[in-house]
Amino acid sequence: MEVGFYRELENGRLQCELCPRECRIPDGKKGFCFVRENRHGKMVLSTYGQTGSMAIDPIEKKPLNHFLPTSSVLSFGTPGCNLACKHCQNWTMSRAREMSPHTRHLSPAEIATTARQHGAASVAFTYNDPVIFAEFAVDTAIACHREAVRTVAVTAGYISSQARPFFFEHMDAANVDLKSIRPEFYEKQTSSQLQPVLETLIFLRNQTQTWLEITNLLIPGQNDSRDDIIDLCHWILDHLGPEVPLHFTAFHPNFKMNYLPRTPDETLMRARQIAHEVGIKFVYLGNCRIPGSQDTVCPECSHLLISRSGYETVPLGLDPNGLCDKCSTPIAGIWN
Repeated sequence: MEVGFYRELENGRLQCELCPRECRIPDGKKGFCFVRENRHGKMVLSTYGQTGSMAIDPIEKKPLNHFLPTSSVLSFGTPGCNLACKHCQNWTMSRAREMSPHTRHLSPAEIATTARQHGAASVAFTYNDPVIFAEFAVDTAIACHREAVRTVAVTAGYISSQARPFFFEHMDAANVDLKSIRPEFYEKQTSSQLQPVLETLIFLRNQTQTWLEITNLLIPGQNDSRDDIIDLCHWILDHLGPEVPLHFTAFHPNFKMNYLPRTPDETLMRARQIAHEVGIKFVYLGNCRIPGSQDTVCPECSHLLISRSGYETVPLGLDPNGLCDKCSTPIAGIWN
């Protein structure tokens, strides 16, 4: 399908303007993401309508803990990515250079209908980064909204300032992977830049109605020092406020960093303590089995609002309007 966010250059090249890479693509070639292609002077999304993986998940798996808790979400992704994370947890999809034999061809309307038929309250664009298939994601989001199905972007937030409004206007929620607060980490570990990600987070918080949560994957010896965590939490507090939920998740050895150990539980618990001390109200731990680490607790009276064990979610102390039923403190989120 022919798509936008590009301009013509000399010698038949096209400059992609979807993400900060601004790939200059010769005729017949693809950009870094391997899905946006120059076909005879037109930019084409080669994976439009193609789903490389699809599943019904609990919304907490995205992870989103303050967005329609206990609901189901239809998750899907495509091959390709505009980052090159050495620690990628979904590298078989993100680094794929051709479609799998198991690829399903579904239109946006078919995806929306499938979600509704399976009782999913939302559709999540995930597994790889939906930024690279922005037009397919947006068309699907529009179709979902017609069916009263909401939409979720699970993304690294590496998108251009021109494309941000187009993409996030149609997303009801987003979990953005803030991999580190250090520019050098992004350059070395992901072959990308930090600043556009920070700009995306500020844009989402200040200029959209999209519900926002953040994930930080803690990698031993790479981004898990006390100073790393303190600085990341202070940036979130200063630029986004204390109510954006923050998920610290455990790294599992994978892809090009399979020589590293798994993140210790002690590192996760220390990160949560630091975040609370800095002033982040809602902090969760993922990819671990630490009791209580996924519970939602009232930041004012410490009343247990939502209990989570694995992906079993039990609302306890949150009223239908999103208030603590003990002290009536409003709890940030989309609950209904």
